[in-house]
Parts: sequence; C-alpha cells; structure tokens
Amino acid sequence: MAGGDNAETGGEGLFAPHEGAAVRPARQKPAPRAEAPAEASYDAHDIEVLEGLEPVRRRPGMYIGGTDEKALHHLFAEVLDNAMDEAVAGHASFIAVEVGLDGSVTVTDNGRGIPVDPHPKFPQKSALEVIMTSLHSGAKFDGKAYETSGGLHGVGVSVVNALSERLDVEVARNQKLYRQSFSRGLPLGPLEPAGAAPNRRGTRVTFRPDEQIFGAGARLKPARLFQMARSKAYLFSGVKIRWSCPAELLADAGDTPDKAELHFPGGLKDYLAASLAGRSQAAELFTGAHKKAGGHGAVEWAVAWTDDGDDGFSRSYCNTIPTPEGGTHEQGLRMALLRGLKAYADLTNVKRAAILTGEDVINGAATMLSAFIREPEFQGQTKERLATPEAARIVETAVKDAFDHWLAASPQQANRLLEHVISRGEERLRRRAEKDVARKTATRKLRLPGKLADCSQAGSKGSELFIVEGDSAGGSAKQARDRATQAVLPLRGKILNVASAGADKLAQNQQLADLLLALGCGARARYSEADLRYERVIVMTDADVDGAHIASLLMTYFFRELPELIRNGHLFLAVPPLYRLSHGGTTVYARDDAHKDELLASKAFRNKKVEIGRFKGLGEMLPAQLRDTTMAPAKRTLLKVEIAEAAREDTRDTVDRLMGTKPEARFRFIQERAAFAGDLVDI
Repeated sequence: MAGGDNAETGGEGLFAPHEGAAVRPARQKPAPRAEAPAEASYDAHDIEVLEGLEPVRRRPGMYIGGTDEKALHHLFAEVLDNAMDEAVAGHASFIAVEVGLDGSVTVTDNGRGIPVDPHPKFPQKSALEVIMTSLHSGAKFDGKAYETSGGLHGVGVSVVNALSERLDVEVARNQKLYRQSFSRGLPLGPLEPAGAAPNRRGTRVTFRPDEQIFGAGARLKPARLFQMARSKAYLFSGVKIRWSCPAELLADAGDTPDKAELHFPGGLKDYLAASLAGRSQAAELFTGAHKKAGGHGAVEWAVAWTDDGDDGFSRSYCNTIPTPEGGTHEQGLRMALLRGLKAYADLTNVKRAAILTGEDVINGAATMLSAFIREPEFQGQTKERLATPEAARIVETAVKDAFDHWLAASPQQANRLLEHVISRGEERLRRRAEKDVARKTATRKLRLPGKLADCSQAGSKGSELFIVEGDSAGGSAKQARDRATQAVLPLRGKILNVASAGADKLAQNQQLADLLLALGCGARARYSEADLRYERVIVMTDADVDGAHIASLLMTYFFRELPELIRNGHLFLAVPPLYRLSHGGTTVYARDDAHKDELLASKAFRNKKVEIGRFKGLGEMLPAQLRDTTMAPAKRTLLKVEIAEAAREDTRDTVDRLMGTKPEARFRFIQERAAFAGDLVDI
C-alpha cells in the first residue's frame, strides 16, 4: 500500500507502535543483521499534477493509441474530422488538404470558423486558445452546435496541438482574419488580428508532428493522407476535397496525384463500384440511403456479393469516423441482410435457407456502411469500434425495408443471391463437420469404415480403391481383387445427390462420410493430395441404367466436393461387361448391345450357335469373371474422368442443370434431346 513506510514482514506486528505506547521487551536478542538500505523518500513533493496538455505528451498512447505510423496519421484524421463535421452539419462545402515540403499538413474548410471571442470561463483567453490548449473543451458535448459529429470528448485537435512541433491556426469570421501559433501545446503568443477577409470564412490548421514524440525522421505519408481524404469524400457527397502535394514527395507514393478534386455524388456506391472493378459478382450492387433531417439516424450503405473466390472486405464509418473493428452498426446491417434473405426464402419455399447465419450472408461480401448517430459511444479514444446499442436498431430498420423491396423487385437476381449465400452456409457446416471428425480422430489410430476391405500395401503408389454398388457386388469384388494393391468399398444403393441436398444432409450421410474417411484426403478447401490413400479411385457399377445413375451421382459428388481429385487424374470408371458370349471353348464378353452385335458378326461366332448370357449385375458374376473382365490391370478397360479447364464452367452449369434442385431444367434437357432418345429406342 502506498505510503506504508512502517510496514514490515516480521517482528511484533504489521505496524511499529506509535510514540508512547507500551512495548513488551523481546525474550531474546535477535542476531545482528546487515543494515538494510535506506528506503526512498515518498511524500507530498513526489505527487505530480500534470496541467494543460502535459498528460498528452507524457502518455500519447492514451490519446492516439501509441507513437507508431498509425498514431502519427491519426493526427491528420483528427484535424480532417473537425472540417468534415462542419461539412456534414451543412456549414462547409469544400475542404482543402495541402502537404508541405517541411513535413507539415494544412487542412482548410469554409465553415463557420472556430470562435475567437473571449471564453466566459476564461475571459483572458479566446475560445480558440481554450480549444487548442485544454482537454475536454469543444462544442460537441450538448448537441446544439452539431447534431452529429466525429468529435465526442473534446480532446482531438488539442491532442494534435500537444504532439506537434508547430501548429498554426487561421480563422476567418465576420470578414476578419485571426491567427495564433503554438509549439508543443503552448501558445507562442496571443490570438492576433491579421487583417480583413471580406471574401473568406472558415478555419485553416497547419501542423508539423513532433519528432520528439514520433522519432527522428517521422513523416506523414502522402499516399496514406490521400486515401484518408478520398474516403471522406466518398462518405459525404455534399463536400468537395481539394488535394495538393508537391511532386517531390510523391516518388514512392504509387499513383497518388499531386493535385486532385475529390467529389463523388454517388457516395459509397461509387466507392464500391471502383473497388470491385473487373470482379465477378453473384448479384447486382445493393445500395441505398436513409436520410433524416438533422442527420441523426441517417444511414447509407452499399453491398456486393462477389463469386470469384476472393475474400470480400468491410468498411464501416460512424459520423465519417472509420470503425475498422466494426461494432453495433455492422451488427444491424448483418441482421437486416440475414432476416431479409430468410424472409424471401420462406416466401419462395427454399427450406435450405434455415441453416443461414449472419456470417454466411456477410462473409466474402464487400460492404460499405456509413451511419450518423447522435452522441455515439466508441471503444477507446481512437474510435475503432462503435458500441452504441441504438445504432444496431437504426441501421437494421433502415436497411431491412429497402432490402425486402430490392429482393422482390428482381426474383431472378434474388434467387441467384440466395443460392450463393446458401452455398456459403453449406461450406461452413461442411468445414465444421470435417473439423469435428479431425478432432475425434486426432488422438486415436486411423479408423476405417467397417465395410472397407483395405489393401495390404502401406503406400498409395499403385493402390486402387474400387467403389462398388451393394454387398453382393462387394463380395464378388473382394474375392476377385489383388489384396496387395486393391481395396473395395461397397455402398448401399444410390448415394445422396449432393447437387440438390443441403449441407446438413451431406454432413449426416454415413455412406459419404465412410467414403471420405476411406480416401483420407478431406474435401473442398481441406483437400490434401498428400493424404490421399489410393492412387486410383475406380467407380465400378452395374452396366445398366441404374448403374449409370449411381456412377453419375458419384461423379457429381467428386466434382462438387473433391474437384482436385479429378484434376490430379485419380478418378476412373470401370467398364464391366453386360453380356457373356460362349461357343465351344471360346468365351468373350461384350460391353453393351452394340458390342455384342459386333462380336456376333465376327468370324469366330458368325453363323454359329452362340450361348448368350446377360449379367443382371456385378453380384451375379463369378469372382474369376469379374477379375478377368473388370479388375485385372492387364485385361480391364478403365475410363479416366477428366474436365478440360476451358470447359470447367460449362461443366458446372451442366451439373447444376441435370443434378440440381430445378426439375424444370432437367425436363428441358430431355425435351431438347428427345430425338436422340428416340434413336436409342429404335436401335
């Protein structure tokens, strides 16, 4: 405890007795000890009272988050925010940002100008000097001068003053010009008149950051300043920001111009359109604005859902202040989009949308959100996260109604967006299921499906997995296989159609879970070529219509869930025979009717009595027959499943049409190929 000079850790008690108190003599004289070092003095003279802006210079991290590059540029943000507050309040129409060769930055606006009359509490000082030299001073506490503003605590520009080697302020009010200069938070003189200014109004602040605080050579970067100024122009379409920077400072500033006028009538819509130029989108931009008189409760937004596989981004602002860590206003946007899509799904009877969460709707999307709230609450002085509970309700109410109308106005677009978001939700559930399986098996030996007859060799090179239909075919295949290199996994009937099933059904399907477990390589983003347990994966089904359907379902599964397995050349189709032709001691096998007719017309069987047997399925074949016709590498025929990269999107569209949730697409496909089906019947 501070001030406890008499505290001890041993002896007669916690505290020494006061003067005059009775002291019981010690029973035994203690052994002599080395003399303890004298304690440091601690009295009222050690208590410092920091006045004015001295706390800012002592502990800059408390006010701007540190002294790194981010904190350095926060000084510019504070000055620019003050000018933007004037513009948003309707008192300024332009802001000028000028970068100086000496490392200074000047921000000018044509607003009302900082008051220069004597302050009522400090009549010996002007209001301008009080604002620049006192913490928690300003006109943004009671909401009278500003309905909404970025400054809340009255420490912004005074902190800039405290951390600047030099700061100059010019104010034009009532056709007169006033000027005052400061150094490291202290005035270099009083506020002075600087002549008439009949055609000018507003405030000009020029500051140069202090190298004593930010380190020798610390300089504001033009490219970053330009980006910050441009984002403000996007946020408020009613302001023009004029940018100026000497060309000498732009050598390492990329495409930053030396002069520019930043004005974007489309606001956030313009920003998002420019950011997503050239990127593929699942739906059109969803943009809108909810304007309110006075500013409080106004919301503007722009949302795009990209489908090019790249990550999206989120930019949110409150009263033009960036909130990189989000907050309650982003929660409101997320809930509005989620509830709007779920309501539309209920209206169109899309039950798969029940799995959706707010993250599914917003992850991967590009979002821009700007809200104006009276007296917002932020976490931290640097205002990186909005904490005002009311903001969630304001944003959700504003966006939800507009989103409902947007979805209803274009059903085709709404359906495309809903399918896109549902696929993200299914991917989330799939990753979670794979993670759960990985977690369960991480501490135990590899668990393989009970029906899998695995091969004996340890490595994957030269090994094969035969996926067969049913236990009967599986029994024959297990007897016909080469046990060293060939594994057999029987499946029970037709597997799930993954193109039309939801992620919840996919996660619960035991057959597909067993197949994935046998392969060992994971699916989708978690696919690992190194973990694939077999060099070839061979789909071996009956040579009839049902067998072809099962093969189609399996190929759909691999195409949707394990596309890399196909791309890397691991997937094959076995070609079992449909007929057995015998005459005398000669036996041959035919793949289909056409092959049978070809063999019957050959010299070996022409005009002879041939015994023709038709296999009803693989399960009817003797193991020796199955081995000789379909499984033995020296005698079999395999079809390799490949997808040309140029035709990948066409293939995806075809799979979606023929295997997806739209029966009308399949019906159209059948109608378009009715003549082809007729030819097959004639044959």
